[in-house]
Amino acid sequence: MSEPTVHVIDDDAAVRDALRLLLTTEGHDVVTHESAVEFLAGVDRSGTGCIITDVRMPDMTGMELLLRVKNMGLSLPVVVISAHADVPLAVQAMKEGALDLLEKPFTDESLLSAVRQALAYDSGKRARDLQAQEIQRRLTTLTSRENEVLAALLKGQPNKIIAHELGISVRTVEVHRANVMAKMQAGSLPELVRMSLVQPPQIDREAERPDEAPHDG
Repeated sequence: MSEPTVHVIDDDAAVRDALRLLLTTEGHDVVTHESAVEFLAGVDRSGTGCIITDVRMPDMTGMELLLRVKNMGLSLPVVVISAHADVPLAVQAMKEGALDLLEKPFTDESLLSAVRQALAYDSGKRARDLQAQEIQRRLTTLTSRENEVLAALLKGQPNKIIAHELGISVRTVEVHRANVMAKMQAGSLPELVRMSLVQPPQIDREAERPDEAPHDG
């Protein structure tokens, strides 16, 4: 994976240069853009990092950029900067997905802190997304009966109750339960529950493959 990039978007060249100097001095990789349109034209959808954007810009404002970032599915966190920040603007920015809003003039440390937070958020989100994708992949390996047993396990039901509700033997439930734990690579029931919180299982789907269960269920 490439190094995270801080994208600075501002139509004021002096602001772009000042922010680039500050951020590169702190060891960040920085790319500046004179407009949101220019940024979107060359953005790497798989890139990591964050965006710092001014609000008032020609062609496309910072708020309009927030909407485009959201609609395009870009995962880059956005820090908004404005010389005219007020409560309504802050509320709107947060509703549109901004991670933070800084009012000009801001201190170097406040900007650096916002960038650190944005990069940490980006890194954490990507890790969570990868984890969710892996759990979803494991879920697709379960048979329809194993999905039913999984759903019951997540409700906290014991094997005897699961067997009664599904009309199968306790031994069969035990086999299905073992298969679920193995396929999900869960070392314990609490770990299985934590996985379900990351990626909820699709427990009501139709059977997609032959049931691999023992003959009574």
